[in-house]
Order: sequence, then structure tokens, then C-alpha cells
Amino acid sequence: MKTAETAYRRRAGLARSITRSASKQTYFTARLLVDSDLKDDFYRAYAYMRWTDDRVDNPNVARTERMSFIQRQRALVEACYQQQVPDDMSDEEYLVADLIVHGPGRESGLASFIDNMLAIIDFDAERMGRQITERELDWYVDSLSRSVTDGLRFFIGNGKSYPDSAHQYKAAAAAHIAHLLRDTHEDVENGFFNVPIEYLRSNNFGPSDLEHSALAGWVRERVALARRLFREGKPYLDQLGVFRCKVAGYWYCTRFESLLDRIEADDFELRPSYGRRLKLASFRRMARQSVSITFRHLMPAPGR
Repeated sequence: MKTAETAYRRRAGLARSITRSASKQTYFTARLLVDSDLKDDFYRAYAYMRWTDDRVDNPNVARTERMSFIQRQRALVEACYQQQVPDDMSDEEYLVADLIVHGPGRESGLASFIDNMLAIIDFDAERMGRQITERELDWYVDSLSRSVTDGLRFFIGNGKSYPDSAHQYKAAAAAHIAHLLRDTHEDVENGFFNVPIEYLRSNNFGPSDLEHSALAGWVRERVALARRLFREGKPYLDQLGVFRCKVAGYWYCTRFESLLDRIEADDFELRPSYGRRLKLASFRRMARQSVSITFRHLMPAPGR
């Protein structure tokens, strides 16, 4: 028993290390906002998905190996939900096993986070090297938004009552649209094409032709869509009674709204990378927003 507990704690340390290395912003946001008794579980969830996604995104891995890998992960997750933990797992795979075995089961925000995120990674494993349709892109954005939103509501204010709304996933959907725009150059280099085949055909250019003039038109459309979804989705955040979740949601939005500002300033021409200046602008905006969110939370509008 002592050996099992030691291994469990060691893997918690691994999860924190992977998270901090992959995204310091995510790591410190979790330290500030995630429920104290769920911080290690949050790191397990993020680290496992980060590790899995990196394996699938590696262009040097053969397609058959990618598909075999993600099929193994799906089988592993299902076995853990049945409390039948396989013996032949890596430390990274044990992260999701630890999460599920000690978790609340299938009917939870945690399960939604895991299932939707694995579905996205599975889709990436299959689509590498091929073009996608508008319908697939819409599904991709919707699945990610559900994973992120349900995950946040599980790890922050767990057990609290969160309102249901037609707009509850829209802010996260907007953020993912911006995220895909940010990663366009890197994604194309790795064989992931996010411009739908319908748009490519109607404008007569290829998925790798990032210098084509028609690309800016698609980027403009996506930025406009993201702006609209942010406008419709952020009022839902104001309804949340859990202050920490409200802050996390607004910080997530702000990070990508700053990116949209930069894309618009560049006349919808996408950069190969967005560096330190964008991060600093986002941090300043997040700091100002924290004050505004606090005031609105403590002093709600009349009639609310």
C-alpha cells in the first residue's frame, strides 16, 4: 500500500511538472483559481491531454502508429471507468487512470472534459495530411468548447450549481476559433489544415498556400465569428455565482481577444508566431479586468 501511495504522489509531481513546462499561464492560473482539493487532479488532466496531443501531433509518427496510440488511450479510459485498470501503462497513462478511478464517474463535468478532448485528439490523429469540411470544423470547435467549459466548472467550484444556458459554450468556442488562427502556420507545417475544403475550392487555392490573398477573407470571417461568440458568451460568465470560475472564464477570453486585436491590426494576415509582446498585452488586460470583474461580482447591476 505504501508503495502505491508513493507512486501516486510521484505521478502528481510529474503532472505538475508537465503542466508548468507546457504552459506557465495554465499552471499558475490553476494554482490561483482551481479548488484546493482538485489542483493535483487538474494537473493530471492537463498533463495527460498535453502528452497525448503531442504524441498525435508529431509529424514524424506514422499514421498507423498514431491511430493505434489513440485507440489504446480510448480503451484505457473505458477500462478505467469500469474500474479495470490495465497493468501495462506508462506513467503518463497512469495520470488519467488516477483521475478516473478516484473521480466521480461518467455523469460528470470531468467525464465530459476527458471524452470530448480525446475525441478531438482522435480526430487530429485521423485528419493529419487531409483537408477538412466546414461541418467537421464546426464539430471540432463545439467539442473543444464543451470540454473546456465543463472542465472549468468541474475543477472550479466543484459541487456548486451552475446555470444552463444556450450561450454557456460560446465564449470557449470563440477562444478556440482564435486559437486555431494563431496556430495556422504551425499546424500547416505539421500537416493540419484548418481552412475548410469548401472555401479553398470556391477561392481556388490550396490548404498550404498561406500567402494567397483569399486567405485574409476567411480569417476576417473567423475573427468576426469569434467576436460575436464572445459578445454572446461573456454575459453567461457574469451569471456565475462562483467568483473564481468567472475570473478563469474572463481570463481565458482575454487571452484570445488580445490575439484577435493583433490579427485585425495586421489586416487579417496571420503571423508565423505571436510572441512576448502579445503575452504582455494579455497580462495587462487581465489585470485590469480582474478589478472590473471583482467590482461587478460584489456590486451586481440593479435588478439582479
